[in-house]
Amino acid sequence: MNTNTVSKTAHEMMPAMRQTSDGLLQTAGKAVDSTRDYANDALDKAESKLRDLRGSVDPVVDMLASKAQKLARHSLDLASEAKDRAEQSLKRATTVTTRYVADQPLRSVLIAAAVGAAVALLIASSRHRNQNRY
Repeated sequence: MNTNTVSKTAHEMMPAMRQTSDGLLQTAGKAVDSTRDYANDALDKAESKLRDLRGSVDPVVDMLASKAQKLARHSLDLASEAKDRAEQSLKRATTVTTRYVADQPLRSVLIAAAVGAAVALLIASSRHRNQNRY
């Protein structure tokens, strides 16, 4: 395999790598958003129940419930910040990987081939073990 062919192959792989990393970012974002929506819904329901019970609730319990809601909202904010940091980290890793592939096309193709072979061996081994069980 000559260097031009390897460079062309590595260059052709970059859009797929970008698309995969973008997909991972979107999936992570959707998971965090879904979790946030679920938690917000649960908090809203709890808040509604608290309002219903407010007439018979001791002021200390009311204060504790308010603090718990604030803590839960703060936790959601922290989760959102963690999602943002993870997205930034994944973007940096994508940039570094893309640059490496562009700078080292032959090594990149060899690494990809080695990883592909390792995954194929693992899958074949797993299938072989599953066939021996039954």
